[in-house]
Amino acid sequence: MSEKRLRGVHGQTVEALAGRILAGEISEGDTLDLPALREELDVSLTALREALKVLSAKGMIDARQKRGTFVQPRSSWNLLDTDVMRWQTQANADHSLFDELTEMRVIVEPAAARLAAERATDADIEALSAALDRMASARDLAATVQADLDFHRLLMAATHNAFLTQVERIIAIGLAERDKLVHGSVEDDPVPSHRAVVDAIAAREPEAAYTAMRALVDKSGADLERLQGR
Repeated sequence: MSEKRLRGVHGQTVEALAGRILAGEISEGDTLDLPALREELDVSLTALREALKVLSAKGMIDARQKRGTFVQPRSSWNLLDTDVMRWQTQANADHSLFDELTEMRVIVEPAAARLAAERATDADIEALSAALDRMASARDLAATVQADLDFHRLLMAATHNAFLTQVERIIAIGLAERDKLVHGSVEDDPVPSHRAVVDAIAAREPEAAYTAMRALVDKSGADLERLQGR
């Protein structure tokens, strides 16, 4: 999954405001002083308002008569938005979001692997094997992350369940950020754990696929904990 970040002054303003909110410099419930922000960020009022529209669409801010523009509580944020996820993972030093991601993956991915072992076509298995080959031959972090994301997307596609395909999009948002941390810092080969999943699916062994995928997700969580020194 490729990132599509806003560019130019507009994008910089959005990033700056989001960074302040996530850092707690502007707290939930705070009313924004637009003239002061415009001066601090050295942008036009039009540019500031356009940036605020972006954050409003992501549920992070709102505006009301007599109250002005204010920061929404986190419960109102679109936590599944790619930018919101990225901002949170970058600002959240304890990586609690990754723990929540692991919990979600434990619930979803092993069951999806079991279903894939029952439903995957030969073309699905070939695609999974090709993603695994790209993972094995990757020579840099970006290629490794992309191959891993491809693998998980193809796994969900192999279930031939439209809802699980949509769920994969949610998982991929956090998985991309998690991969950048782990694959860039932990010296470990991700291929064997992924190969075990493909082998079980190819052998049409649902329970073996479930077990292999559960082991993969558990290993993913352990790698992150090791990185965090927990």
